[in-house]
Amino acid sequence: MPITVTAPEGVLTSAGEREILPRLSAALIEASGATGNAFFTAIVGGTVHILPPRHIYAGGANRPVVMVELKLPNIGLGSLEARKTFITAAAGIVAELCVSGHRPENTWINIVNAPDGGWGIGDRQYTGEALIAATAAAH
Repeated sequence: MPITVTAPEGVLTSAGEREILPRLSAALIEASGATGNAFFTAIVGGTVHILPPRHIYAGGANRPVVMVELKLPNIGLGSLEARKTFITAAAGIVAELCVSGHRPENTWINIVNAPDGGWGIGDRQYTGEALIAATAAAH
């Protein structure tokens, strides 16, 4: 389940650049109720993109926005409460890992869902039911 972090250079601390993805991954696993599940943990990953500040925009103007995008199968974080738990945790993680003065309104978090059967690992297509079965089997 890919997590993509995009941030302007100099907004995340150097430690933040290293720590943000492992911490966001742990927050997703916890919010999903899958802590300790080997299958689920193995399919959470992502990338951190640090861009020149001049390449980040919001409202049509250059702005130091840190964007966290989470792509999930349609069964991921299936309730409003689970999504709220992840968003709250992610916002806190970004706040802790940014330089002083980063404003909360400059942290954007969004969750994108793939349709059922629109999730694949290698050449294997997973439906929501198949992902649930694989996760349950890993307990």
